[in-house]
Amino acid sequence: MKRHFLPVLLAAFLTACASDPLYPPAPVKATPVPAKATAPSEWLYILGPGDSVNVFVWGNPEVSGSFPIRPDGKVTMNLVEDLQASGRTPTQLAREVEKILARYIQDPVVTVTVAGGVGPYDQQIRVLGQAAKPQTLSYREHMSLVDLMIMVGGVTDFADGNRASILRVVDGKPQQYAVRLDDLLKEGDISANVDILPGDVLLIPESWF
Repeated sequence: MKRHFLPVLLAAFLTACASDPLYPPAPVKATPVPAKATAPSEWLYILGPGDSVNVFVWGNPEVSGSFPIRPDGKVTMNLVEDLQASGRTPTQLAREVEKILARYIQDPVVTVTVAGGVGPYDQQIRVLGQAAKPQTLSYREHMSLVDLMIMVGGVTDFADGNRASILRVVDGKPQQYAVRLDDLLKEGDISANVDILPGDVLLIPESWF
């Protein structure tokens, strides 16, 4: 989901709150297919602005450390300045760091791990409306609607959970799917649990009654 889709998503949210549209139910099972995955079933974490990375250079602790990815998507670390990190996997970033460090260190071996962050915009999960804690979250592999609701603390007393919906970009186009939060959270109906995908926006409208 690109950032220019957000106005469309917010407009859809206001429409959902003002009326009672019917949407197709969200697919129970769905597989994320990021552009940089090597196989359709493989989900890879992509670094984004605000992430922090741990860079470990074997045998060279003086150039190792933890470094933030700046808002412009670049990272500066020991002996490496303004390296593009956003849009790459940790492994891809490690290989790029090795190339640069090879100017100063013989045969450097670099490992990059994610210390914290929420990933790039198109992989973040956003929860809007009548959640107990509306927020932006990092996608986690095999995340479900139950997992997401635990992370945001459920819904408020004013939520109309069964009119909630998920906005998702499918083949470059925004799609909207109905979800049944009340059935899931209050009735324990496990059939209402669905997969969450990178870039999903969960909209929880307020009840009119």
